[in-house]
Amino acid sequence: MSESQNGRPPAVLSPKQIDQVEALAAVCTKAQMAAYFGITEKTFRAIEQRQSQVFTAYSRGRARAVVDIGSALYQKALGGDLRAIQFYLKTQAGWTEKHALEVSQAELETDERKWLVEVMNSNS
Repeated sequence: MSESQNGRPPAVLSPKQIDQVEALAAVCTKAQMAAYFGITEKTFRAIEQRQSQVFTAYSRGRARAVVDIGSALYQKALGGDLRAIQFYLKTQAGWTEKHALEVSQAELETDERKWLVEVMNSNS
């Protein structure tokens, strides 16, 4: 039974609450957002369907957070922070660190067997 069928009017968020949605979107999932407003996640998603500005506020808040954090990471990388550089290149440029171990049988000398173990590093 929907909210309107059980006698209650559909839940709506006020303009002030919509501003809160945008501000909190950087750190809250939709489930957490619903808990913040004292409603279920299902109700929050229904509100997004009825009030497009709620969906827009949540999306805009998430996007702004990504821009802010991405910009901070990028600035650290430009400043020479090796961890930031590595993270950026791995996530944005597809760089990987692969280490291979190659084991092969060397030429037999007399009755002894010798093995050659060569550690190959992609960084060299």
